[in-house]
Amino acid sequence: MTSAAQRWVEPWATTAFSLLEGASMPEELVAAAAEQGLDAIGVADRDSVYGLVRAWKAARSTPNLAVLHGATLTVAATAGPPRELALYAMDEAGWGDLCELLTRAHAETPKGEGLLRLGQLLDRQNGLVALAGADWARDGAAHTPELDTLRETFGDRLYLCAARALRPDADAQNTRLLDALSRRLGCVVLASARPLMHSAARKRAQDVLTCVRLGLTIDNAGHHLQPNAERHLKGPAALGQLYADRPDWLQNGGAFAERVNFRLDQLKYHYPREIVPEGQSPMEYLRDRVRAGMAWRYPEGVSDGLVHQIQHELALIEELDFPAYFLTVYDIVRFARERGILCQGRGSAANSLVCYALGVTSVDPAQQRLLFERFISRERAEPPDIDVDFEHERREEVIQYIYGRYGRHRAAMVNEIISYRPRSAVRDVGRAMGLSLDQVDRLAKDQDWWDSKGPKPERAASCGVDPNDPRVRLTLEITTEILGFPRHLSIHVGGFVISEEPLRERCPIEPAVMENRTVLQWDKDDIDAVNFVKVDVLALGILTAIRKCFDLCREHHGHDLDLASVPREDPFVYDMLCRADTLGVFQIESRAQQAMLPRLKPRSFYDLVVEVALVRPGPIQGGMVNPYLERRSGKVPIIYAHPKLEPILERTLGVPIFQEQVMEMAMAVGGFAPGEADELRRAMGSARKRGGLERLVRRLVDNMEREGIARVYAEQVAKQIMGFGDYGFPESHAASFALLVYVSSYLRRYFPAAFAASLLNAQPMGFYPPRHILDDLRRHGVEVRPLDINRSCWDNTLELDGRVSPLAGGKAGRVAEGVALRVGFRQVSGLGEASGRQIEEARQRGAYTGVGDLARRTGLRRDELMLLARADALRPFGLSRRQAAWAISGLYAGPLFAGLGHDDDDAPLPEATAFEELQQDWLSTGLSLDAHPLGLVRPRLDEQGVTRASDLGLYESGDVVEVAGVVVLRQRPSTASGVLFMTLEDETGLVNLVVWPKLYEAERRTIRHEPMLRARGRLQREGEAVSLLAQHFEPVDVGAVPTTSRDFR
Repeated sequence: MTSAAQRWVEPWATTAFSLLEGASMPEELVAAAAEQGLDAIGVADRDSVYGLVRAWKAARSTPNLAVLHGATLTVAATAGPPRELALYAMDEAGWGDLCELLTRAHAETPKGEGLLRLGQLLDRQNGLVALAGADWARDGAAHTPELDTLRETFGDRLYLCAARALRPDADAQNTRLLDALSRRLGCVVLASARPLMHSAARKRAQDVLTCVRLGLTIDNAGHHLQPNAERHLKGPAALGQLYADRPDWLQNGGAFAERVNFRLDQLKYHYPREIVPEGQSPMEYLRDRVRAGMAWRYPEGVSDGLVHQIQHELALIEELDFPAYFLTVYDIVRFARERGILCQGRGSAANSLVCYALGVTSVDPAQQRLLFERFISRERAEPPDIDVDFEHERREEVIQYIYGRYGRHRAAMVNEIISYRPRSAVRDVGRAMGLSLDQVDRLAKDQDWWDSKGPKPERAASCGVDPNDPRVRLTLEITTEILGFPRHLSIHVGGFVISEEPLRERCPIEPAVMENRTVLQWDKDDIDAVNFVKVDVLALGILTAIRKCFDLCREHHGHDLDLASVPREDPFVYDMLCRADTLGVFQIESRAQQAMLPRLKPRSFYDLVVEVALVRPGPIQGGMVNPYLERRSGKVPIIYAHPKLEPILERTLGVPIFQEQVMEMAMAVGGFAPGEADELRRAMGSARKRGGLERLVRRLVDNMEREGIARVYAEQVAKQIMGFGDYGFPESHAASFALLVYVSSYLRRYFPAAFAASLLNAQPMGFYPPRHILDDLRRHGVEVRPLDINRSCWDNTLELDGRVSPLAGGKAGRVAEGVALRVGFRQVSGLGEASGRQIEEARQRGAYTGVGDLARRTGLRRDELMLLARADALRPFGLSRRQAAWAISGLYAGPLFAGLGHDDDDAPLPEATAFEELQQDWLSTGLSLDAHPLGLVRPRLDEQGVTRASDLGLYESGDVVEVAGVVVLRQRPSTASGVLFMTLEDETGLVNLVVWPKLYEAERRTIRHEPMLRARGRLQREGEAVSLLAQHFEPVDVGAVPTTSRDFR
């Protein structure tokens, strides 16, 4: 390390985490600083430390570069605009001060903004160094009360910071001002470029981001933009030239950097000691709870093997001092269960018998032969990661319980960085560049989420935008530059950090947009890097649907079910799955999963575990899917590439599918020690963000080849490992999800009406909108009854259909019948729950007799009554939609409510056509029980030889057929092949299509944007499942019917 006088320091840099201001990521700035020969760089983003962990991690690989930890606070001035003050932590106490000040700055300001009064700063500054720019001087005068106060408070810890940017007049004026301030206050001046970017080439991106932040365009941004590109990071030579007249300012940077000693690896964090019964330690209480749980889980007795396993787990938990963490999760689950909130643990926690005994997980790890060391091990010596799913409608109760139990000063949720993707980037950049709203919309809608390298200029013309227009060209180029930049912050799906000490002194906390939520300024990767312990409280829609279905089964069919009591291994359930009859079933309703089911033909629970994991990028990219299916079907023999692999791969027929198997293979034939295998696991789980996987994979391949394993097989395993970086499943996670797959399949098979009603009452969730769920239910023989003002409730409900007793069925393959589904008011677009409940409540005094009676008794507004009329819910009054709307209008034609009770239902209104009725159905509720768009043009389609979905079973594999339908979904799993799966719906059913990438590119606009399509393709049959390999598409015009599809989710 060079002496302090010779050190080159950039004391005040801004990254892209000064949202929509900085134009370089922290990693880029750190890499550029090291490359240019700087000794230290101060990272001080606006009102945050959002990007600081990334900068700190990046500096680990550059040992000669120090990253100074700080933030730029916005401080309110007594006159004029707020000022910026960079604060840096000298030690851990100073870091606590900085975090507390940032927490205060965000406490009373709108989300995304921070503002601190000078008085709030003064009591938490002892461990901080401050940098103030020339802007603190009022109107260019050297006298400023605020700086006097800062000098009195900070003493020699207050520095002045010069920021030259080759603006001769402004630079000269600031130099004179800083000299005057330095003499008067006795403060040292530091030299800086105040970089907003690592390279001058990012200037245009920085301009655009500024326009986005301020809501301006390039044309009217004016002085808000930087006058030149000089606000970029500069190395020693450039800094020396810039400050050739003030070498002392440059030399001062070394002494400044020496004072800023805090680094995040010094940060101390302690998990809270749980509240336990008096006289018991956390470990004693955990053993007590596990003992009771084992008796509950195994009422017929606990085997010696289970006793040994539970003792092993508890001993390791005690050795690593994790009992408090397990008790926290146990307490959260206990709270949920006491309030009837369905929940289930997932992920690696399903490997733990302790978690199973505590009721945290629902899959018996002993039966699944899962690996506890995948969850927690001595080698890792790190906290376990337990994810628990809760009903999505009631998770907030659990979240508020955690806040209440630990206090908001010790508990906060983790944030999530929302980064620019192609569509959002095009929209923001296009608006800033002054493109018309139509141009922006066309370009944005043309972007695919998988276009990670940015927009393709050649596509602009195809969407009606001139690619030669300079503004269009710049829009596309700058969009590519900012892909991956942070745009704004959100809340992590459920991560909670809980601390023994005040958490706001370990990481700043700020209010979320969502009421009663507070979040840390770090995301989940940051939390892992600083070794904070996270509890994941997740929301899962299918749990809401399952719980509601259990309630309906109990009420209408006399079956009292829960996750543990649903009959297992029912052959009729597996028959249904082999037909891919899975609309609405958790995890296996997607097109990719439906295509896999008839090929895999699941007949056991473990088959479902494999099914869940198989349709994932890891196995697909690794080329493991077909080998597994061929071995399963008996087409090829089961062989093992090495004898040591047989015990590892036996259950998956010699084919590696799960992360745990890759870890075991790395140890068995790859020469990896347990710790190295765990490093491989970590790299597999974070390859998308942190890289480092390639080095381990190359080593594994070389070692496997030395063990005598064929290179081609080793390369397949390598491809699979790379795929695991894109959401491959561990076996324990797949097992937890497979349980919900089976339970939801069972409910769909035996209680179809209750299951469909529950799916509708738990929306939004799943792949399919309500109309497809109801159409599927009707195809399975269940009556669906329309909205009725005197019979419908807010929820979709079940009614007796008069055929058989609803108590029959539910076993031995017999479907529970005797009920019909009544559509509920929640399906009426725009109608609020409070209004729907009010209709129910007022109706308890008797059925409504007319529009006036309805209005008088419910107090609904005119617009709410109109929503009911358009949804055809007032048909029981003998009124058509138009007549009902006419009658409602009459209520408000004169003095308020003067016409109540005098419905004019004889108005001479023309009858609506079938097409108009269909339009209103889809506009008002998104579904129609009477017609389908394709049914209205079926005679024309018949003449053209277009086949109905219900008739596809009449054709043989290889036949070329034409179909037509409304687009239900477009799905492109993140696989290497880039295949697009589509589903069309006509009046008789669903048609599944496979679209190869070449066809998608050739007919992209039609395939991507048309709501109704006609498709020609070659039929493919796998058992009873039929799909088309598409060859050509064209739009179908049936008029303006409002359709929606679930695209690329």
